[in-house]
Amino acid sequence: MLVESIAFALVGLVVGAAALLALPAYFPAGRGLTLGTALVSALLSGVITHFTLAGRYPAASIGIAAVASALLTSVLARPDLAAGRQPAHRHRPHRAAHRRQRHA
Repeated sequence: MLVESIAFALVGLVVGAAALLALPAYFPAGRGLTLGTALVSALLSGVITHFTLAGRYPAASIGIAAVASALLTSVLARPDLAAGRQPAHRHRPHRAAHRRQRHA
């Protein structure tokens, strides 16, 4: 279990570093938060997977830890705040307000 835990930690750090290197503008939060989220999510998902699979499939545990770490790290991504992008409005104006502006 110790070797797998080290592997989970390394996977988490690699996922976090890859996210920061590939898309640095998408992660306005501190680097520590991004790396910490990737590390902790890989450790927790790896340990849960290890005990769920009864330790029989360590490669599957490491793979699932990598996927879970990538998914949870992507929650921190903010593409709307990336440099050079226009913020898009999520909601369209209400139709009644639009009609008033058009007829005025």
